[in-house]
Amino acid sequence: MRRTLAVVAAPAVVIAIAWLRLEHPVDRQNRVILVLALAVLPALVRPLGARIAAVVFGVAAVSWLAFDTAPWHPLHWPGLVGARFSDGFLDFYDVRTPFDPRVQPDMRGVILTAIFGFVLALGLAVALRRPVVAVGVLLVGAGWPATLTGNRHALAMGAAILLAALVLLAGLTTRRIPRVAAPLAAALAVVAVVASTSAAVAKGELVRWQGWDFYTAPDKAVSVSFVWDARYDGIQFPRKVTTVLEVKAPPRSLYWRAAVLDAFTNDRWEQTGPRRGDALEPVSSSDHAGLLRQDVRVLALSDTHLVGASVPLAFDAGEAPIVSQPGGGAQLESGLTRDFRYTVWSYAPQPTASALLRSQPHYPAALVRPGTFLDVSPGVTAPAFGTPDRRRRVAALLDAHSDLGRYVPLERLAFSVAGSARSPYLAAAALESWFRARGGFRYTNTPSVYAPAPLVGFVAQTRAGYCQYFAGAMALMLRYLGVPARVAEGFSSGTYDRHRGVWTVTDHDAHAWVEAWFRGYGWLPFDPTPPAGRPERGALSAPYALAVRRLFEAEHGGARTGQGTTNAQQSAHRHGDEGNGRAAGAPAATGGGTSPAGGLALLLAILAAAAAVGVIVAKVVVRSLRYATRDPRRLAAACRRELADYLLDQRIEAARSATLHELGALVRHELGVDPDRFVLSATAARFGPPSGARAAAVQARRELRALLRRVRGRLAGWERLRGLLSVRSFGFGQ
Repeated sequence: MRRTLAVVAAPAVVIAIAWLRLEHPVDRQNRVILVLALAVLPALVRPLGARIAAVVFGVAAVSWLAFDTAPWHPLHWPGLVGARFSDGFLDFYDVRTPFDPRVQPDMRGVILTAIFGFVLALGLAVALRRPVVAVGVLLVGAGWPATLTGNRHALAMGAAILLAALVLLAGLTTRRIPRVAAPLAAALAVVAVVASTSAAVAKGELVRWQGWDFYTAPDKAVSVSFVWDARYDGIQFPRKVTTVLEVKAPPRSLYWRAAVLDAFTNDRWEQTGPRRGDALEPVSSSDHAGLLRQDVRVLALSDTHLVGASVPLAFDAGEAPIVSQPGGGAQLESGLTRDFRYTVWSYAPQPTASALLRSQPHYPAALVRPGTFLDVSPGVTAPAFGTPDRRRRVAALLDAHSDLGRYVPLERLAFSVAGSARSPYLAAAALESWFRARGGFRYTNTPSVYAPAPLVGFVAQTRAGYCQYFAGAMALMLRYLGVPARVAEGFSSGTYDRHRGVWTVTDHDAHAWVEAWFRGYGWLPFDPTPPAGRPERGALSAPYALAVRRLFEAEHGGARTGQGTTNAQQSAHRHGDEGNGRAAGAPAATGGGTSPAGGLALLLAILAAAAAVGVIVAKVVVRSLRYATRDPRRLAAACRRELADYLLDQRIEAARSATLHELGALVRHELGVDPDRFVLSATAARFGPPSGARAAAVQARRELRALLRRVRGRLAGWERLRGLLSVRSFGFGQ
């Protein structure tokens, strides 16, 4: 036992060091020591039964240590361990080494498992006095990880492998070490060093094993910073849609916020450091019971921001070194990697419109004092909502700063559209409705840029832009009106998989929207970007968001908006203008023209008729192709298939392997029609003597037509029509 321990100790440490070089910082050193002890233990016990028991115990204990999966759940344990090991192993294709084990816990588990496996094999080889096997295990167990770390300390690692091999040879041979042993060990160690420096194996310290074809490489991580960087010179989404995130969360549509732009300076919105106003939420981030939980999995997002439903308050990424900020910001400074997982708790209230109408504009100082969320320019703070003579004071404020003169059109439009609103919510609702439907705006990724002030040119001239234009303009106009506001950036909701309970988010869902602060609810999202033409999917489903347009119409029923929208035009919107894509203010059809509802009904009727004709034609074509043969046996098979399809369209299902006699029995039992003459002739065509098969096939087709006529006589008219239009025989609806 002492000799075994003495011989195996140094090579085991070399194997452990070789694998631990793949991670930085080296994490949980105490677990590494325990894994080494568990791996060496079977070599130190003598009876075979005790050795097997030590191996089983070691496997269970190491899987627990490596993947935090308890082995006392035998039904789930093997699958969970296998899945996490597989994920960690495949991550070596995509993650640069050395990796951060706090960010990639499954990769750390693979490292601990590899150390245990190789040291266990080494120990057993030493216990059985097999020097060649032991040296082979050492060279693979220490040389393989050396190929993943490039030329970093490669010479020292090669020397360590050489010395460990000599220790094994010296400790396991009773005779004098053969002359060839030392040169052989040295040559093998040099091979390990050369492999570790090979650019073909470890180019740029990124594993290049795709040639082994262990798996299908996932989508390359993409960045969406072109949407998040407050750019007004146009954006271009890539043609390929890449799934970047999966979010396990309730089915209500939410927006996944990554960052906020809370300062308007140099004619654009910019992100600043955390402010006290960022964290003004009605609940505490430590009270997770009242928050919405989301489990996020990163698939292919190249960024440092963690996302969460607006507004995220707390993040948990295990041991990963995330940096959280007040008000929901969180980053992983080393960058997100594939399969990185974390949990977010968000304050995502769902107030009704009437509840927000009751929210008074009583704002804490952290929101309205200079340098916070009412600044329309550095050092220029608009008066809060409810301040007497607010419009005159805002105009005087702009007049006092000559550099802000170009923003006068934006300020005037803000008051023209929503200046008479009785509450902050009605002001936000008015602006959102104006941008989305009433102001004649349209979505485009390549707008004309008004250089001195892009947002002014967007609102007052072009009225064409993408989400950053809409969100930036609405947030600034809200500040002119005295409502604390900012721009939020991240992703719209994406698509929901009800079976998995998961939202799938792509790079095309990258989006910008507005957050406004309301007493009693904190920061609430508003989305002024029109849905038509934009690439992202999803919409806010909160009751107050759904009621925005209805409440605005009720509040301003007969009044004219900032763009002269009359009550009649609003009524046209209510009756379909918005749905059919006509711009706000466009004249409605008059006189004898077809109403939008009537036109839609006619279109649906035409589509239904076309679909019915398509089904009938498809059936005729398929049947004709089946009979396009002179082979009697194929003709008989076509007859059998036609009968089976007819029954299936009548919701009489037969087994795929049903014989002619079984189909005949089904016809007799379900429809009360005698099929014997058809069955006999089709059977003769398919299985009878070749001399009479041709005539039998012709007779089978004739008998099938007669049989189907008798069957149709037993069916009601609606049943015959249902069968004619059924697509069950094409494999649908079964």
